[in-house]
This record gives sequence, C-alpha cells and structure tokens, in this order.
Amino acid sequence: MTTTSADTKRTGTRVHVQRFGTFLSGMVMPNIPAFIAWGLITALFIPTGWTPNETFATLVDPMIIYMLPLLIANTGGRMIYDTRGGVVATIATMGVIVGSEIPMFIGAMIVGPLAAYLLKKVDSIWEGKIKAGFEMLVNNFTAGILGAILALGAFVGIAPLVTGLSNLLEAGVDFLIANGLLPLASILIEPGKILFLNNAINHGVLTPLGVQQVADTGKSILFLLEANPGPGLGILLAFTFFGVGIARASAPGAIVIQFLGGIHEIYFPYVLMKPMLVLAAIGGGMTGVAINVAFATGLRAPASPGSIFAVLFQTSPDSYVGVILSVIGAATVSFLIASVILRASRRRDLAAGDGLDLIAAVAKTEANKGKSSSVLGGLVGSSATDAEAGDAAPARELRNIVFACDAGMGSSAMGASVLRNKIKKAGIEGVTVTNKAIANLDGSADLVITHQDLTDRARAKSPASVHVSVDNFMNSPKYDEVVGMLEHQTNEGATK
Repeated sequence: MTTTSADTKRTGTRVHVQRFGTFLSGMVMPNIPAFIAWGLITALFIPTGWTPNETFATLVDPMIIYMLPLLIANTGGRMIYDTRGGVVATIATMGVIVGSEIPMFIGAMIVGPLAAYLLKKVDSIWEGKIKAGFEMLVNNFTAGILGAILALGAFVGIAPLVTGLSNLLEAGVDFLIANGLLPLASILIEPGKILFLNNAINHGVLTPLGVQQVADTGKSILFLLEANPGPGLGILLAFTFFGVGIARASAPGAIVIQFLGGIHEIYFPYVLMKPMLVLAAIGGGMTGVAINVAFATGLRAPASPGSIFAVLFQTSPDSYVGVILSVIGAATVSFLIASVILRASRRRDLAAGDGLDLIAAVAKTEANKGKSSSVLGGLVGSSATDAEAGDAAPARELRNIVFACDAGMGSSAMGASVLRNKIKKAGIEGVTVTNKAIANLDGSADLVITHQDLTDRARAKSPASVHVSVDNFMNSPKYDEVVGMLEHQTNEGATK
C-alpha cells in the first residue's frame, strides 16, 4: 500500500467517525437548554439543593424520565426524516422509556433515528402510488400504525437490551472510579477533542451516562471529563509566553474565547500545528480528572459551552473546591509540558517564522490587489498554473459564504465574525457570511469555509459549492484572499 493510499484510508476513517459522532451529538446539542433547565431545577429544589422545595422538586423526575429522552428522540427522528420522522421517533421511544426503570437516553438515541428510518423506508414503498385525496389518510395511518408497533417492540425487545447496556457502562465507570483509573480516559478524550470529536465525546457518550449518574447521586464527574477548560488554557498560556509569530500574538485573545467563552475548538489548531502538544493536553486532562476523583466532585448537568462560568454554574454545592482546583491543576500541568515542548523547538520555530510571515504577507498583498493565489485555486474554479491563476475570474459569483463546523455554533461562529468584519472594512456589500453545522449544509452556499480536518465532510454535503480549508478559524491569511476575490468580483461588476 502506498503512502498516499494509506493517508486516504486514514482520512476516510476519520471522516466516518466524525460523521457518526456528529450525528450522536446532533441529537443532544440542540436540547442542551433543556438539560440546563433540568439541572437548574434540580440544583435549586431537591432536598439537598440550594433552596429545597418539595412541590417544585416534583418536576425533576418527569423531566429526566420523559422530557429529555423524548426531546432527544424527536431531534434524532427529524434529522432522519423531518417532522414525520420526529413524531414516529417520539412514539416509539415511549416504549423504551416505559419498559425500563432508568432514564433512557441511550435508548432514545437508538430507537428515535431507527424509527424515523423505518418510516422513511415504508413511505418509499407506495410513494407516488396513492390516489389523489387519500395522501393525508394514508400518511397519518402509516405513521400511527408503525409508531404503535415500534413502541411495543421497543418496550419488549429494546428496553431490556439498552438497560443491560446502560448498567454495563455504568459498572465500567464505577470500576474506573473505584480503582483510580478514570484519569486514563484522558488518553482517549484529549486526542479525540483535537480531531474535532469533542462534541461527539461529550454529548454523544458522556452526557447520557452523566445524566443517569445525576439521577442516582445528584451529580456526575463525567460532565467534567471533556468540559474542563484547564488543559486548553495551559497550552494557550504556553504559546503566550514561549510561542513565536502569529501563534504567540493570537494566543491571549484565544484564551478569552476558550476559557471565558467556552469555545474549546479555538486551541485545537495550536495543537495541530505542533502535534507533540497533545501530550500536554493529555497530562492536563489526567491531572484534572485525578483531582476531581480525589475530591469526589461532580456537576449537576452538562456544562455547555465549556466555559469556566458554565462549569461553576453547574457545579454541585459540595464540589466547588475540587472543581476549581481541577481547573488550576489541569492548566498548570498542561502549561508546564507545553512550555518544555515549545522551548525545545523555539530556535527552529524562530528560523521558520520569517518564512511563514513572508508567505502570509504575499497572500495579503495578492488579496489587496484583487488577484487570487494557488492557495485558493479552487476558489477561482480554474486549473490554471500559478502564473495564470492571478488573472482568473471566479467560476461563480460569491454572495453567500458559510462557515461550517461540527456543531455550527463555536469555531464557525468565530470565523464568520472575523471574515464579516474584514468584508465590512473593505466596503464590500451584498455578501452574507453565516455559520452552520456541516450536517445542515444544503448546497445553497457559494463558498464554504471549514477547518482542514472537516472539509471532506463539508464537500460531501455541498458538492456544488466552492470549498476553502483553513487551519485556524481566528487568524487565517486565506480570509484576506477571500476578501481580495470579493473586491475583484465587485470591481469587475462595476466595469460591466
């Protein structure tokens, strides 16, 4: 096998894993406000809460047993088959909820999409064969009958299986905690985050298990495994003191966004540009988890986004000391490890820095002249050589630019804001810049900008769009080139 084919296979595998993880997290993330509401009510009104209230506390169990799983199932069903899929997913999930004595988050994530998929297949059997005037009758009875059958099947067949799986996973977590092995989870979690699997890990795996723990003990340490902002803070601090060039200049601003804003994706490019720094992330993550285990800390609900404010807001009243120490400890260890790595390569980085700055300066100069470069060869839609690319015109008019990321809320929102400001300063009008999840791309975008690790997925969702890859949403020279292309487009339009 050649190196190229091996790299392609690894990339394809990563894309498939990201796509599956995104689907799981996509069922949970839109419903995070409901989790926060439930966590707030729990924290306030249960007997051990901040302001115990027996009447209001009666909301807690129905919300975790019925509301949250049904919201997840409905969202998963809509992702597969729009409104009809969401309705049948909700019906079927009632079977798995009633058939079990534990909160059925995992069951909802399985049954909901499965029910919607089956309805989609059933509808396709007689699509276009129903006589006019009978469509509503057939559609309603199809969904109702299938929903009833699936609810019964979930009650009898799936609920016991999911209950067994949930108990097995919970026993595994308890074993890791009891034997002091939970910090080892960071060996998988931290590299997974860097590969943009953070939402899949947190909301697709840890959140369902964590909510179940909260129902049993009132708090869960699992909410802190991925959300702790300490490892990222330490890495960004190391770049602030020992980095070079653009990385050092942008690190302080990234700290504000990551630590206070909770957008962890902001530090991923810093690790990707120097992969050895994943050791700093792992070390910081393990330290934070170890401290949380030692202090038996936990959150009452998911902290999303992973801001220090969100973490402290969801912290159980008996866990503040441990949680704060875990953030400080994680940041300290990741800072120390990252500092050693950065200082060891500082001379080499300084030598390469001038070249990198020159490349960025050339790109900016080309953009200011309204000419493209080979970096954005796809943007001009031309197979011309580098010499010819400067005079090439865009293959399509660029009016709708979309930044896309895994969740469509964090890193893509920041990138969209940066480019929007650049376009505004350039005095360009008639161009919209928005952000959305890759899963929600519908092909209407003229230009799609994604992180380089997510471009393959974005291209599959919107093949007709022009795609641009960046390695840093906050500070990429390609933004200046995009602005240059828009200026070139505007000038050409004015001369016609």
